[in-house]
This record gives sequence, structure tokens and C-alpha cells, in this order.
Amino acid sequence: MQDEVKQRIESAIPNAEVQVEIEGNRASIAVVSTHFDGMSRVKKQQEVYGCIEDLISSGALHAVTIKAATP
Repeated sequence: MQDEVKQRIESAIPNAEVQVEIEGNRASIAVVSTHFDGMSRVKKQQEVYGCIEDLISSGALHAVTIKAATP
């Protein structure tokens, strides 16, 4: 699932450098992209969350930590 999450984010967010760590149903996601320039912290997290929302809804992922930043 780690590769799937990474691929989804890379496909949706331009020029994204993505790191994903999954342990059980908990995920830690770090994304760095120029796409986030000028966005609020909440908006950045919403962009990433949107890529995996179905996995969270289904219960495949339960606890997700997202760090999103510009380079």
C-alpha cells in the first residue's frame, strides 16, 4: 500500500517529492512541492488528503499524519 499511496500523491501533485511510511493502518506522509507555494498549512494537507480519502473512508488507513511543505 505504501507504493500505491506514494504513486497517487505523485500523480496528483506536480513536482512532488513524497515519502510514505505505513505501519499497520497508520500512515506518515511527507510531501514537498512548489505546488504548495502560497497555500495555507490546512490547504496543503487537504490537497494530500484528497489523494487518499477513499483509503481512509474504507478503513484501510486509520491514522494519517501529513507534513506538506514547499522546497
